[in-house]
Amino acid sequence: MLQVLACGAVVFPGLFFAFRKILPCVFKHWSDADVVLVSERLVSSIHAVMATTVGVIVVSSCRESVINARHWLATYFIVWYGVPYMTYDIFAMYLSHYHRFHVKGHESYKRHSLRTVNSFVRREFLLVLHHIALLTILLPVTLFFRRDQGDFFVGCLFLTELSTPFVSLGKILIQLSLQECWLHKANGGMVLLTFFLFRIALFPYMYWVYGRHYGIPLYSVPFHLPLSANLGNTCILGPQVYWFVLLCRKGWRLYRRGRAPPDSPPAPAVTDNAKED
Repeated sequence: MLQVLACGAVVFPGLFFAFRKILPCVFKHWSDADVVLVSERLVSSIHAVMATTVGVIVVSSCRESVINARHWLATYFIVWYGVPYMTYDIFAMYLSHYHRFHVKGHESYKRHSLRTVNSFVRREFLLVLHHIALLTILLPVTLFFRRDQGDFFVGCLFLTELSTPFVSLGKILIQLSLQECWLHKANGGMVLLTFFLFRIALFPYMYWVYGRHYGIPLYSVPFHLPLSANLGNTCILGPQVYWFVLLCRKGWRLYRRGRAPPDSPPAPAVTDNAKED
């Protein structure tokens, strides 16, 4: 019973519901959109801390034998927390999208409908695809196709969540109108650093570790792996590169705005996609 109550299917929706009840009591001027956005980001940060901690434990335990070493958390965390979180997060992102446009008074957002769901999927297509890819690729590979091998690499994939708390903190600071403070600027640097190291550079590192284990050069590793493994890594890595480019563009705009003279004209508006963190 306690295990069921502690699983992600209960924990993450429960935390989200609790934050939605608590935050309006603290920030009475916040709209529903503000509360849902911050609640979603807080839950994302909690999951990210959990996943990163598990990743560190699994990687450190399996580094001596990256193929054959086992750790029970590699499978347990995905089944009990990874899959429930990804499923919950799609719903939480939809709620955030819905309330954002509902507060703005859009006619089609007076109530939930297939139209609002379709609008969410079109606007956040890459994020939704990313979540679905993890559910349809990472889960089957972890449970059925890796033949009880590679816990080290599963732990590495958990480490990709290290950048999430910094991304979430940036959005929360903006929500609190603190985007001009030093903390927001320092956090922006941490977003770029952690995102590059743990969502992009981590993949060639895993290929290098695999090659070192078998005594083959890095450039030969993709030809040594099954096609499905390379396609899976590409599906996960591709969106990360795209988002990192957007983050760099956003950081460059903020840097230029900070150095611009007070009487200079404002920078041109950016598209919705370029705003995505």
